[in-house]
Amino acid sequence: MTDDPELNQAEVQQYLQQSTDQDVAARNTLSPNTAILLGILFIAVVFRFHNITLPLVDAFSWRETSTAMMADNFQQRSWNIFFPEISWTGPGPSYQGREFQIVSYLTALLYQLFGWHDWFGRMVAAFFGLLTVFSLHRLTALCWGETHAHAAALAYALMPAAIMIDSSFLPDPAMLALVTLGVWLFAKYWAGGSGWLLPVATLSFSLGVLAKPPGLAAGAVIFYLMVCWILENKRKQATVVFLSGLLSLAIIAAYFSWAIYLGRSYPPFHVAGSGYIWDSGFWTFFRNSFYFKSVWNTSVWWFYGYPFMVLIAIGFWMPPRPVEDPKQRTLSAIPYVWLAAAMVVYLAAAREITSNPWNYHIFHVPFAMFCGRGALLLVTFGSGAVLSPAVVLRAVCLAAVTLVWSTFPLVATMKAPSAMDGKLLGEELARLARPGDLVIAIAPEVGDPVPVYYSRARGWVFPPGGGDVEWSKFVADDATAVAQLEDLRAQGADLFGVAKNAADKKDRLFMEHHKGVVEYLDKTATKLVDSDRLLIYRLGLP
Repeated sequence: MTDDPELNQAEVQQYLQQSTDQDVAARNTLSPNTAILLGILFIAVVFRFHNITLPLVDAFSWRETSTAMMADNFQQRSWNIFFPEISWTGPGPSYQGREFQIVSYLTALLYQLFGWHDWFGRMVAAFFGLLTVFSLHRLTALCWGETHAHAAALAYALMPAAIMIDSSFLPDPAMLALVTLGVWLFAKYWAGGSGWLLPVATLSFSLGVLAKPPGLAAGAVIFYLMVCWILENKRKQATVVFLSGLLSLAIIAAYFSWAIYLGRSYPPFHVAGSGYIWDSGFWTFFRNSFYFKSVWNTSVWWFYGYPFMVLIAIGFWMPPRPVEDPKQRTLSAIPYVWLAAAMVVYLAAAREITSNPWNYHIFHVPFAMFCGRGALLLVTFGSGAVLSPAVVLRAVCLAAVTLVWSTFPLVATMKAPSAMDGKLLGEELARLARPGDLVIAIAPEVGDPVPVYYSRARGWVFPPGGGDVEWSKFVADDATAVAQLEDLRAQGADLFGVAKNAADKKDRLFMEHHKGVVEYLDKTATKLVDSDRLLIYRLGLP
């Protein structure tokens, strides 16, 4: 270096410019971990948005169309989110005790902006699913490191159950996304993050539980970390968390108290959810082995398949090795705490959860973490380098097995348009209906409101349901069914339609079990449609 001051200054400026250029280049270059996360999110997009415009006719059609009706009624009748209303119990108002309607309300806003499309609800749910992928990735990185985070997020992106639920018009995707986000933000706060993380985590978690009560299980993670603070004599921090938790629980309790009141105050006097242990009794659950046979069948033939089940089991039994850092050891237990709390929820609501399997969604965060752990163990077994040729080859083979044996066939099974005749019935009713007409409709699966939804009218499922009334099976005799029909006609029913393949939960076909009802309609109503698949009458006066 020369002693000339001007030259020295020029060299310093050149050095500073080079350093600045390097910093800018570093900021503009994706890190490998970020690039991998973006790749996983892209995979999740592909699987969740594939065939996103499918009508609401898949395996979850009846719950999806009920949610969709609430979106319709927000947009068409009232924007008051505290009065969710369905359309399958007559002219209304048909308010029901339901979850806080995040997905349906956002969908109603889209209807208002862009017009009605039945797949908008799927799209909203899918975006919440992507938020779950991201939050799960970051939570796993806190617990077990970045490599496990990649594996867990990829497992969730490819898991058939997660794909199905995240692309269905249901409240569950919002629940899991928001509680996972809340738990991650709180864990980050607990590990030394900024103070603003706590109120944001509390808000996100509270909204998640409001979206669906099973999300409350994730709160066990927050409680667990709070207790760890108490044991460390960090009582000031624990007190702040405790007060935040009390506020969250108060809001949640207030809303669901309102929902129960609403559901008990308006016909059909229906509060969503049933089949809890305090309703059926412990011994009923015990005699049915807590419905674990149904869990097994759902797991094998719908939700996971053997490859994912094996990976989950391996990851559960072989967690990462304990680390020396006590804070990291505490965080590493999060998936087990979450799973244990979800099991408590299951044991208390086994009949409800097995009857409505989208309620399993609360399990999918720990399941994905264990699945990712199991996959890493298999692909790196006996290998030193994580990216060695042997590891890459094993990873490709494992991905192929899970896709071919689980993801593709199981998602195809769940997405099969099993309620398509119900949609066709609804569309035919829509064609025949006059303004203000009320419809009675029987879907291929009795009790499914899909034809009422696609009729774009209000009306009833048949047999009429709601409250404690059983509407998934036909009444025993024609006389009772005719009496029900006449009662609905007296309430203003104008059209009666049935899919000719309609069968109840006892596999009794309407056209065979209720021949007398059809004969009665032939005498007292005007037949409008009689095809291979549909039968429709205009009721008129008796």
